[in-house]
Amino acid sequence: MDAFFASVEQLDNPELRGKPVAVGGSGERSVVAAASYEARKFGVRSAMPSVIARRLCPSLIFVKHNFERYNEVSASVFEIFREFTDIVEPLSIDEAFLDVTDDKMKIGSATVIARRIRNEIKCRTGLTASAGISVNKFLAKIASDINKPDGLFLIRPEEAEKFIEELPVEKFFGIGKVTAEKMHKLGIHKGADLKKWDMVSLVRNFGKAGVFFHNIVRGIDDRPVEPGQERKSVGTELTYEKDLTTRFEMIAELYKLEKELMERMAHSEATGRTITLKIKFSDFRQITRSKTLQHYIRDFETLHKEVSSIRKTIKLEGTRIRLMGVTVSNLETDDYDDRQLYLFDDQDS
Repeated sequence: MDAFFASVEQLDNPELRGKPVAVGGSGERSVVAAASYEARKFGVRSAMPSVIARRLCPSLIFVKHNFERYNEVSASVFEIFREFTDIVEPLSIDEAFLDVTDDKMKIGSATVIARRIRNEIKCRTGLTASAGISVNKFLAKIASDINKPDGLFLIRPEEAEKFIEELPVEKFFGIGKVTAEKMHKLGIHKGADLKKWDMVSLVRNFGKAGVFFHNIVRGIDDRPVEPGQERKSVGTELTYEKDLTTRFEMIAELYKLEKELMERMAHSEATGRTITLKIKFSDFRQITRSKTLQHYIRDFETLHKEVSSIRKTIKLEGTRIRLMGVTVSNLETDDYDDRQLYLFDDQDS
């Protein structure tokens, strides 16, 4: 979906259409959860502190999030997906992989199916969606971002190799700004440069991710679209283009992750008792901290309070953070009121 939260707000509030809109609070410690395309023209982006967004776009209109409404629209969109195929793997509230090898309507063309789905979404919800079509997840994901908003892009099998070779590495799904900068220092600027490196050299320089880089630059991605798996956890994480160095940045980014996690829990109708905070530092050292509660998490206030308490057990001052993630697990359906409250550290890795 295109600028999903902001687009829903503009759909429901005609006075916001055509104007720069940010979903989120406008306070000093607030963070932009989503920005309309009108706001993005000024450089406003999700995860950006609201005070900076306001400086970039003085006319920016802030609106409070309405997750109940976003979930309602999301349910309609996913219902449309499943009219065309049963093999749907949700990535988030507004994005999914679809395997249309055996399409239910016997259309026989992935491109035609994508057009039909986009038309149905527009007709039923009033919103626009973009689609990427290709032979695997990696290529489809990249294709989906090329003609946004309200666009469609196809990467044919015979075009894949040349397409990847000409693609700047910072456009690769899975390569963030920090990794791209490291690649640039090594003389890797496009897929063609990356393709010259053997797997051993890539692993030596990039760790386990080197195997992934070696495969995707050759168009190799054998991951199947996996619908209906038994969910063991719900989580979200983000690798930052620029290392977080201040307490304000860390708290603001963590707050955004908590909001996104609560949204994903609502969308998947999941609730859990174990919260895990994951942090990866600029030197690639990684730690996790977990806490198991007596009761299930049913509101954002509880989640925020408990994540904050975990964060306070970790010394973050003077560090540089490149990735943070929050996960809720222990998704049993039975409530264990007699369980003790635990706070424990996983091994650093």
